[in-house]
Amino acid sequence: MSVSLTRWLPGLLLTAALPLFAHAEGPQYGPELQGFDYPYTLKHFAFQSQGQSLQMGYMDVAAHGKANGRTVVLMHGKNFCGATWDSSIQALSEAGYRVIAPDQIGFCTSSKPDHYQYTFQQLAANTQQLLKALGIQKSTLLGHSTGGMLATRYALQYPDQVEQLALVNPIGLEDWKALGVPWRSVDQWYQRELKVTTQGVRDYERSTYYDGRWKPEFDRWVDMLAGLSNGPGKTRVAWNSALIYDMIFTQPVYYEFKDLKMPTLLLIGTSDTTAIGKDIAPPEVKAKIGHYDVLGKQVAKLIPRSTLVEFPGLGHAPQMEEPAQFHQALLGWLNKTNPVR
Repeated sequence: MSVSLTRWLPGLLLTAALPLFAHAEGPQYGPELQGFDYPYTLKHFAFQSQGQSLQMGYMDVAAHGKANGRTVVLMHGKNFCGATWDSSIQALSEAGYRVIAPDQIGFCTSSKPDHYQYTFQQLAANTQQLLKALGIQKSTLLGHSTGGMLATRYALQYPDQVEQLALVNPIGLEDWKALGVPWRSVDQWYQRELKVTTQGVRDYERSTYYDGRWKPEFDRWVDMLAGLSNGPGKTRVAWNSALIYDMIFTQPVYYEFKDLKMPTLLLIGTSDTTAIGKDIAPPEVKAKIGHYDVLGKQVAKLIPRSTLVEFPGLGHAPQMEEPAQFHQALLGWLNKTNPVR
């Protein structure tokens, strides 16, 4: 698939610091989220992958408190970006950690290739290449949602480089395909992603992520996602999103949780009902998937060195919904399982 950039690039260069307002629904951002403000300095890592020159946007935030010599790498979810970790970056930095928050290829401030074979192994390798360039040999991983699947794959792929693994409402705690969720083709995903709207994103997140609740501060992240999806790079963004959804659905990590060797923390908001393909699943399948109050307990039994912390009544993103409560639990576990160097 080829998408010409020439028709929007001149205008983008003139408005790089500002969101574009093409219609009343909300802001529009460039294909690499140009115009959206990140909470910390955004840097870019250039590298070669699959015969292409690509770049990953990332934040590298030094310890603000007394440095403990440790690094936490944050892995964002499908409908999230490195920026959505803002409160976690602050909490971890103040606790003495160096924090790396990349945007994966296909997401947010990173490249949206015309053609890319998306695998969790490839995204893990890209991230490992970034960390190597930054001189980071060992780290703690904190993955949210789809980032939980990626963090799990990374930990399986590079076990000697991962000291601790923390998963925040990770998707992939079940195998939707095996449970009867119908397969969608990439073309079907693409058509679906072309129809993203601000209101549609807000309604989906309110009902699925937050059990009908909403906080005004969530609107910024809705605008971020919808603005990227409806900006001048809309077709390229939608195409990469479709490829990523296919990766998520067809590449389960569920069967390998038993192989994780490092201390692993599951941080689970129990009101979450996220499940890929739930919208087209038969009623009997839909009824049995996406129950995080059950899934957290089940997967904790599969992971050899696991700790389960549940947040009753919280949803898909407890780090955003109740950051103080979330970070108290996270930092307590990080200190408790701190490996001796």
